[in-house]
Amino acid sequence: MQDIIRLLPESLANQIAAGEVVQRPSSVVKELLENAIDAKATQIHLIVKDAGKTLIQIIDNGKGMSETDARMSFERHATSKISSSDDLFAIRTFGFRGEALASIAAVAQVELKTRTEKQETGTLIEIEGSKIEKQEAVATPKGTSIAVKNLFFNVPARRKFLKSDAVEFKHVLEEFQRVALTNPQVSMSLHHNDQEIYNLRNGKPAKRIIGLFGKSYQEQLIPCQEDLEVIKVEGYIGKPESSKRTKGEQFFFVNGRYIRHASLHHAVMNAFEGLLPDGNYPFYKLSIEIDPKDVDVNVHPTKTEVKFSDERTVYAVVSAAVKQALASYGIAPSIDFGIDVNFAKDNQPHMPTSFENTSEPTETTTAFSKFSDLGAEPPHVDFGADLDFSTTEDKPAVTKISSRMNDWKDENSTPPPVMKPWNNNTSSGIDPFNDVDLNIPSENEESQATELRFSSAANTETSSDEINESEKREPIQIRDSYILFQVKSGFMLMDQEAAHERVLYERFMQQINNNSGVSQKLLFPRTLELNPVDLALLAEFRHEIEALGFSIEVAGKTKVIISGMPVAIKDSSEKETLEGIIEQLKLNKSELELSNTQNIARSLAKRTCIKKGDHLEKEEMNAIVEQLFACPTPSYAPDGRKTIVMMNLNEIEALFV
Repeated sequence: MQDIIRLLPESLANQIAAGEVVQRPSSVVKELLENAIDAKATQIHLIVKDAGKTLIQIIDNGKGMSETDARMSFERHATSKISSSDDLFAIRTFGFRGEALASIAAVAQVELKTRTEKQETGTLIEIEGSKIEKQEAVATPKGTSIAVKNLFFNVPARRKFLKSDAVEFKHVLEEFQRVALTNPQVSMSLHHNDQEIYNLRNGKPAKRIIGLFGKSYQEQLIPCQEDLEVIKVEGYIGKPESSKRTKGEQFFFVNGRYIRHASLHHAVMNAFEGLLPDGNYPFYKLSIEIDPKDVDVNVHPTKTEVKFSDERTVYAVVSAAVKQALASYGIAPSIDFGIDVNFAKDNQPHMPTSFENTSEPTETTTAFSKFSDLGAEPPHVDFGADLDFSTTEDKPAVTKISSRMNDWKDENSTPPPVMKPWNNNTSSGIDPFNDVDLNIPSENEESQATELRFSSAANTETSSDEINESEKREPIQIRDSYILFQVKSGFMLMDQEAAHERVLYERFMQQINNNSGVSQKLLFPRTLELNPVDLALLAEFRHEIEALGFSIEVAGKTKVIISGMPVAIKDSSEKETLEGIIEQLKLNKSELELSNTQNIARSLAKRTCIKKGDHLEKEEMNAIVEQLFACPTPSYAPDGRKTIVMMNLNEIEALFV
């Protein structure tokens, strides 16, 4: 039999490895920024073109490399960070696997210039698809400049699956923010398509947060610190009133490394319990310093997942630190630190039992954990010492903008159907019965209005006269969440949130396609400050957003002026509405392949529809029923959830046999 197993060529092996390390342009940004930090750079410049697809260049003033080291840096598993297996459990640097540069060079055209302080001339290396094209001496400043051009030029299938420039640049911004947050001692700048996005000077941690997210954060930050013998937690949390409906401003760092950790996020949310509106998320930037031997960062090539040897203690200390920070500002009652933070498995109900990326310590690990001797009384933390970030010259003038007139109507807008006004206690703030722009029948077209037009996927046998008006009874709202109404063959149960979401989706799709959204001008335009990530996403969807009736104008690098809102959206904060749309857009972009029209219609429908818990009057319930059955696909919400469930008399009788 002929031998069939063979060794892969080095270039192909590097391309395979790049599949895990280099997933998109932001992956390259992350690896190169971390290399610059490891090189002890105090100034880092990031230059990006076309969201990193055409160019990613990082220039730093770090240690630089010799001619031999520059050549070796592109070899697989070549690194200066570790030399033995013992070093894996004492890692303080970002990189250590020796895969990043080799993987990047396998799928891009790379140019490296580097020089150490003692050298008179530096080294230039050009690589294309793992093949070194040129190496020669060159005059260059101390430090390293590495340019990654035409990412995935030799892997067209990978390049094809990249998202739009707006989405890819959003990921680049996120990686830049994460590195900048945990390294305030380093001056950092970011330019995209020759436009300056950030120019951050070195300074205190709070100054870095304000530089990244805006001056409004100056009044929102609360210092958070807990310093114990074996673990230290410090950073900042946002005040509850500054929480947002958008995610993306929650940051955990372990020994300077950004991580994602569902358990620790739960610890923070547990500390904020009862202080946040439903669906809101607080800002937090928390750094955890812990012995490297008690945390495993070698879980995944991206190194964003870690495992703690004693996760319960880390959870307890993080939650306690946040609670104490809130209590120190009179926001929440103080906690009793006399309680042993080493949670017992059987008597601590607040500790989550399972998380997506957590692990339970083994008996051996727990038995020898240093945390078992953790003192019950933590040392006093002086919040006024080094964590005071408020200075007189940095406090901006507070501008209060009056709210818009509530009931002003555009004189050309079509009046809503005649019925009892929508109860204003709804959280969505949208008038669900404003002119729907759907083909909703009038009273003398009962047979058409009550016809159920289910999609073929509905799997519901229903004749067109099931809810004939002559047979229909008064609807009943169950727990302010579901609408029950009788039909000829039994009854139907409707999810009011899913049903209204379908109605709004169809309305918004029609408005965008016809550019027919009616705008209500604000008496006083509202200025909204967004971070560059959200601003880039808003710019991508600006046409669709304005077609719905929003009037927005970008002013500067981080500000948006809202001068008009859709007529249908009433009694709702312009800020919360737009933030909610942006958050939903981010979720849809990351999880679904949708056109811009579908994406914005689904996002606005989900954020402004009637919610479970909103009380409806009889007229309002009847209106939702009629509007839903006027939709082309009434049986399902845009995300696939069922809107109605039917039970015929035979099924009901079978329940009582």
